[in-house]
Amino acid sequence: MLLGSGELGKEFVISAQRLGQYVIAVDSYDNAPAMQVADTREVIDMLDGEALDAIVAKHQPDLIVPEIEAIRTERFYDYEKQGIQVVPSAKAANFTMNRKAIRDLAAKDLGLKTAKYRYATSLEEMKAAVEEIGIPCVVKPLMSSSGKGQSTIKTEEDIEKSWNMATTKSRGDLNEVIIEEFINFRTEITLLTVTQKNGKTLFCPPIGHRQERGDYQESWQPSGVTPEELAEAERMADLVTKELTGAGLWGVEFFMGDEGVVFSELSPRPHDTGMVTLGNTQNFNEFELHLRAVLGLPIEEITLEQAGASAVILAPGDSAKQNPIYSGLEETATIPKSDVRIFGKPETRPFRRMGVAVAFDKPGTDMQSLRDRAKEVADKVKVS
Repeated sequence: MLLGSGELGKEFVISAQRLGQYVIAVDSYDNAPAMQVADTREVIDMLDGEALDAIVAKHQPDLIVPEIEAIRTERFYDYEKQGIQVVPSAKAANFTMNRKAIRDLAAKDLGLKTAKYRYATSLEEMKAAVEEIGIPCVVKPLMSSSGKGQSTIKTEEDIEKSWNMATTKSRGDLNEVIIEEFINFRTEITLLTVTQKNGKTLFCPPIGHRQERGDYQESWQPSGVTPEELAEAERMADLVTKELTGAGLWGVEFFMGDEGVVFSELSPRPHDTGMVTLGNTQNFNEFELHLRAVLGLPIEEITLEQAGASAVILAPGDSAKQNPIYSGLEETATIPKSDVRIFGKPETRPFRRMGVAVAFDKPGTDMQSLRDRAKEVADKVKVS
C-alpha cells in the first residue's frame, strides 16, 4: 500500500510491477500519478486516522510505503504490531515526517553538525528566534515537502510574510515553524543511502542539486565533493539511518561549505533530486533500490554507469489548469542522449512540477554540458 501517489510513487509502482507486486495507491485526490499504474486506488484524507485504519483493514497489505509527510503516522506503530511492514519503519516515518523530531535527533542525540536553529509557534516567538539566529535566515514549516512554505528572511520586513507563508503552506495540523541559520555553502548534495534487512548499508554516488522557491530545479550525478567530505557525509548518513531503523532508500541532504559537512534534512524514501537516476546513471535507479531493499532482496553493490543531469518541467507560474496539454515532445526526441518523463498530474498550479528531463553520457563527461542539455530538453516541453 502506497500512501501518497505523486511522481516518485509512480516510478516506485512501475518498479514494483516489474517484480510482480500488487499495489494499492492512496492519495487525497483521484487519478494521481501513481494511481495510473497501480492495481487499485483509494482516495482518502490520510490525516484522518480512522479513514487510514479502515483502508488498511480493508486491504490488509503486507507492506505500507509512505511517499508524503501528511499522514497520521502515529498509527504506523499499531500497524507494525499487526505484523505489517512499515517502510522503512514506524519510527523512521514518525521522526522524519516532522522537521522538529529529525533535527533534534540529529543535532542533540547524535551530535551531527547542523545549522543553528530555533522553533516558533507564534509570530512573536518567531521574531525572537530571528533576532537570536540573525538575518539572513531560513524559515520552514515543520511539516512540508518540495519546498512548500519555505522562505528566506533577508530583512526585518520579511518576518511576518515568512510566518504567514510557512503556516499557510504547512502540511498536516502543526502550526509551528523552524528558523535556521543561513549556511554559506559551496554546493549541497543528496546522498542516497540504502539500508538492507540482511546486508551492509550502501551509498549512491553523491547528487548535486539546485533549488528555487525552496524546490529542486535541477540535479546532477556525480557531484564534485572531496573524498574527505564524502566520507564524513557517509558517516553521518549511516549514523542517522541506523538510529531510525528499517530497510529502504533514504535521501539524506548535506551542505558542503567553509565549515565542513553540515547535515540538512532526511527523507525515508526516494528523493526528488534522485530522479537523475532515471537516466540510467546507476546499475539500479533509486526506485528499484527502494523496492529491492524493502522486499529484502540483497543488493551487492551500487555502481555509477553514466554521468547524468536532470531538469524539472514546470507548469506556468500564472494560472492553474485542468487536463494540461504538453507540446514540444517531438523536438526533445531530436536531442541525443536524453529522455523525458511526463508525470500525468491531472491539473496544474503555478510552478507545479509536471515532468522531468534527463541527459546522460559516459562517466567523466563535462557536467555543465550535461546540465545545459537537460535544461534544453526541459525548456522544449510546454505545459498549457
